[in-house]
Amino acid sequence: MTFNIEKNSRLNSKKFLYGVATASFQIEGGKDSRLDCIWDTFCATEGKIADSSNGEVACEHYHLWQEDVALIDSLGVDAYRLSLSWPRLVTIDNRLNYEGVNFYIKLLDELNRRGIKPFVTFYHWDLPQHIEDNGGWLNRDTAYLFGDYVELVSLAFGDRVSSYATLNEPFCSSYLGYEVGVHAPGLVGKDNGRKAAHHLLLAHGLAMDVLKTNCPDIPSGIVLNFTPCYPKTNSDEDLAATSYADDYINQWYMKPVMEGKYPEIIDTMPVSQQPEIRDGDMAIISSPIDFLGVNFYTRLHYQAHDSEPYHELEHQPPLTDIGWEIYPKALTELLISLNEKYDLPPIYITENGAAIADTLINGKVEDDARIDYIESHLQAVDAAVNAGVDVRGYFVWSLMDNFEWAEGYTKRFGIVYVDYKTQIRTIKKSGLAYRDFLSSRI
Repeated sequence: MTFNIEKNSRLNSKKFLYGVATASFQIEGGKDSRLDCIWDTFCATEGKIADSSNGEVACEHYHLWQEDVALIDSLGVDAYRLSLSWPRLVTIDNRLNYEGVNFYIKLLDELNRRGIKPFVTFYHWDLPQHIEDNGGWLNRDTAYLFGDYVELVSLAFGDRVSSYATLNEPFCSSYLGYEVGVHAPGLVGKDNGRKAAHHLLLAHGLAMDVLKTNCPDIPSGIVLNFTPCYPKTNSDEDLAATSYADDYINQWYMKPVMEGKYPEIIDTMPVSQQPEIRDGDMAIISSPIDFLGVNFYTRLHYQAHDSEPYHELEHQPPLTDIGWEIYPKALTELLISLNEKYDLPPIYITENGAAIADTLINGKVEDDARIDYIESHLQAVDAAVNAGVDVRGYFVWSLMDNFEWAEGYTKRFGIVYVDYKTQIRTIKKSGLAYRDFLSSRI
């Protein structure tokens, strides 16, 4: 079984890059070889993780990385998107931890030896706990500490990396972590969210300046998640609420990066909720990027509300196992709308995938629903490319089942099944379909 993509599609060409993606805290384990991060603390807080689990072992990638690289190679992908563990790479006194550096250098060298391009993300949510103790992303100094971290690591890695992303999904870090509290560090308050977001975006801009100096020949950018917003009805009230939601959830992160300014809704917010924007901040944040990473999973509907700017509605079927609506057309419409609204650099779909209630039976996982999800979303990307959007590649989330943040180990996104007791990996039917599709490209 393989994916049904038009034979003359650009997505059927070997020039279109395909990969798989993971994140450090979700797969690495190896806790005794790094500092604590905010997710260690969050996991140790009662009631925060669905199955009361943690990332101390996860998929043991820290110890099984050679097996995992061979697994990646067997899928025939062009690239592997991984994130770095800040608390594994930098000490409390802001110096390199060479044990951590050597782990990643060996990993990068093996990927390059096998012809797999390393797409590296500096930050995928695992902030060192000692930095959070000093205010975390609510403290402006954290943006500069992030710049220091990028400086140290980019010099240590040299030319081993094919592409750098500064941040993964600053919306999740700021909104989920500091405003509604369902992700680490678990803070709650509308006065937090936009401030954390501003410091994250400032960190991105500072890091871009570092990368342009240290590795000007390596494409660098940012990865943003988008959840397209649709109105419940076409009433003026629902349309206005939906526009506000889009600005608050999506454009708040996109517009500063692309145009150096926040959406106009900033002027309608109480002063206590507005970030402190200093002279020069927006110029730093809008430092030119070489590519935009787009993470997409689902869409949401909104309607007007008497006392709030918008009201978010429940997802409607069909749903994935995590409860998100399956609506691939939203990916096409998102990409086209971004292309119309902004002067975009090349785009990579850096995450796309589905949680499915997988079961391992007689050594096989028959995850046809995931095959349908991936195929339909590749077709959605193809439609956007045909409409003139410059999409250069696609990464499946995720390479393997892993620690799914607040859901713990209860949700499986991988195209490779992981038995967490034995750490045995089994390629699912979707992984085999992905492999066969990639091998058929012209």
